[in-house]
Amino acid sequence: MNVGIDLGTSNSLISYWQEGAVTLVPNEFSKTITPSVVGIDDNGEVVVGEIAKERLLSHPNLTASTFKQFMGTEKLYHLGDLSFSPIELSALVLKKLKLNAEAHIGDAVTEAVISVPAYFNNLQREATIEAARLAGLKVTSLLSEPTAAAIAYGLHKELDQTILVCDLGGGTYDVSLMELFEGIMQVESISGDNFLGGEDFTKVIVADIMAQCQLTESDLTNQQWSLIYEKAESAKRSLEERGVVTVNFRINQDHCYSLSLEHYETLCEPLLNRMKKPLVRVLRDGGLSLEEIDKVILVGGATKSVVIRKFITKLFKIFPFVSLEPDEAIAIGAGVQASMRSGDILQEEMMLTDVCSHTMGTEIVKETPTGFISGIYQPIIERNSAIPISRELPFSTIVDNQTELLFGIYQGEHSRVEDNLKIGEVRIKIPKGPKGHLVTCRFTYDINGILEVIVTDHKHDKTERLIIEEKPGSLSQQELVAALKKLDYLKVHPKDREINRLLLAKLDSLYVEHQGDLREQISRLSVSFEFVLDKQDDKKIRKMQQEVTQFIENISQHQFDWFD
Repeated sequence: MNVGIDLGTSNSLISYWQEGAVTLVPNEFSKTITPSVVGIDDNGEVVVGEIAKERLLSHPNLTASTFKQFMGTEKLYHLGDLSFSPIELSALVLKKLKLNAEAHIGDAVTEAVISVPAYFNNLQREATIEAARLAGLKVTSLLSEPTAAAIAYGLHKELDQTILVCDLGGGTYDVSLMELFEGIMQVESISGDNFLGGEDFTKVIVADIMAQCQLTESDLTNQQWSLIYEKAESAKRSLEERGVVTVNFRINQDHCYSLSLEHYETLCEPLLNRMKKPLVRVLRDGGLSLEEIDKVILVGGATKSVVIRKFITKLFKIFPFVSLEPDEAIAIGAGVQASMRSGDILQEEMMLTDVCSHTMGTEIVKETPTGFISGIYQPIIERNSAIPISRELPFSTIVDNQTELLFGIYQGEHSRVEDNLKIGEVRIKIPKGPKGHLVTCRFTYDINGILEVIVTDHKHDKTERLIIEEKPGSLSQQELVAALKKLDYLKVHPKDREINRLLLAKLDSLYVEHQGDLREQISRLSVSFEFVLDKQDDKKIRKMQQEVTQFIENISQHQFDWFD
């Protein structure tokens, strides 16, 4: 059976498709939410979930949480005499969810769609897949968390609008701008912050408690600090209902701490400002203003906060859309996607498109009057480009008698390659000759996370090719070949596509027929169209195609006005 899993920073859920709807699987405590916490009990046994969470306070040195934030890193968690990587800890959570599902369903669970933050890079995604493998699960798809939330809402609502999905979980924050039309959910742009979540909104209360009670972290034991954190978490939840809360606790002496909603809003201002940055970025990348957003969907447990809902309402001047339980939306969406992968839902019923979460490009060298500067990043596929996508750029040799070109393949947003993630490289041999010898480098990327890099020396009819899989080994060789074959239609420069060649030819024909100002207008439009085609931005090309088509139709409609 293929299930959907929300592998969260603070909590995790598992779901499956049953009788036309998604069902959330309860754990042994009859709760659908399982804490993403792992610990070692008094007998030296591993405990996961509710029991482990209860031991965070009493046994902080034997318990680990929020390890999802360090997926893809070499960080180790030392729990007593045992050490665990974030992958191993995540695998234990996934194994727990798998066992719960098998007990509930009465059938083996072998495959899963797992949600990940939209801003996870290849290393983090591969780490998630490895964790699933250790838990005995084959990942059929990695689904960005905001996209999963949108799928969940698409199941219940028929919307023809522009929607912003704001996902604030325990430790990560993701924003996704989506277009919903005619059964299609198209992601236009994504942004986020991997280190901002509900935990941070608790920590500001912790800091305020310690300041008011004149406590310093260095003077506290782990158990004492955990006690304060628990009191802060309780205060945060109670504040939503009461407006003012009072917390009493004893550390060396009795302490009393009071917090009002108004003061809490002030404490949260720096965090709310951090929330703004991805919102601005996602709107800028999508080419939209605040006023053009029709609906805002809030998901993630932290969005239950009245402070956050008030912030979003004030910013967008609309009430956020929260008809689904924020904690459950992502798991529901993952369950729907799992059923689509299994064929339980016909693909025609719901079409989902996604975007690249990171820019992908290559390393280049630039020549200056004083010499060469290496390590420059040249993007080929920009972040937030709709996928599948194929882009090609020309590159040339920089010195005479150069015999090789090396293309380092990188993922990231920084201008220097050293600050980005290297994911591969391609070398191509070329005959000696004058500098300036041209080759092309084409990146083709699909929704399965397959990146194909093709470097071509057209003059000598030579090609080098590299395939980078986001989920290595998840596709057989035959499936991989078939997936790449489907992308062949993309590997044509926009200038060479029939529709664009036809429009350019029509403009040229009109240029021949007319004179004066109209001829100049035709020339400007033709140059603008060719410029957009060179940029290979499908969204701008479609817009320009409409503009050119309308222009040609207008001229055609008025060509006989002289006889009227």
